[in-house]
Amino acid sequence: MQSLDDMVIFAAICDAGGFSAAARELGISTPVVSKKITALEKALGARLLFRSTRRISLTEEGRIFYHHCRKVISVANEAEAAVTYLNDTPRGLLRITAPVSFGSHQVAEAITGFLDVYPEVSIEMDASDRRVDLADEGYDIAIRLTREPPPLYVAKQLYTTHRVVCASPAYWKKYGKPKIPADLADHQAIVYTPNPNYNQWIFDKNTETETVAVKGRFSVNNTDAMLEAAIGGMGVIMLTSYTVDKAIASGQLEAVLEEYETPGPNIYAMYLPTMYLSSKARAFIDYMKVWFQKKTT
Repeated sequence: MQSLDDMVIFAAICDAGGFSAAARELGISTPVVSKKITALEKALGARLLFRSTRRISLTEEGRIFYHHCRKVISVANEAEAAVTYLNDTPRGLLRITAPVSFGSHQVAEAITGFLDVYPEVSIEMDASDRRVDLADEGYDIAIRLTREPPPLYVAKQLYTTHRVVCASPAYWKKYGKPKIPADLADHQAIVYTPNPNYNQWIFDKNTETETVAVKGRFSVNNTDAMLEAAIGGMGVIMLTSYTVDKAIASGQLEAVLEEYETPGPNIYAMYLPTMYLSSKARAFIDYMKVWFQKKTT
């Protein structure tokens, strides 16, 4: 099978009417063009061109070959244009995965605006707390909340979170509000079991760090369930601000110990290492970063 380059050179000779003119058009030397055609004719076992000092003309085999070369070159140009178009304009299906609670609320909310901005993109989201292999399962992006992203992926930080300690007004009225972090040891804590240090709550103040061992009768692997339990007066939670902000604003929860810093996980968009990140993936990551900045300012 002949290479596309050989076909391009042969077609250029036919279109330009000579070796020198074709060489100028292609930006290569005339001897290179001549050698390419000689090698092409040898490989095909047929003479393609009649050559003279004044002009060239096509043999019957040459006319047939030129006709098919034009078809192949046209298809190749269309393929290149299609890929370039896709890369330049965000379009097509974008498959993402995100944690259940975070994906169901924050990411889903952001997607609404993203799809308005990019009408030619569609999104399929897997809302799951399981570990997802992007390569094996064909996902473009994973949204993850973590302090240390895995080295396997490229991780673009979207936002840095902080946690808030809060409970329902009824709970605080019954048991009293803690004045210092250590007081939490005497309260009913609702903890998030997927966190390996779920019963260790960390507080920072004036460059000093304090860790409090909390305990409680209810632990769960879902932040929505934690939120509802706290609103119902079951105990105290320490969750990211974006999870509890609405409940605090509505008066369902009251925050305490706000003078302390309570570091939370970072939000990352992760993807497989690649030289060419698709325009739809780039657009989504850029949009999410701006969306989080606007949401928290």
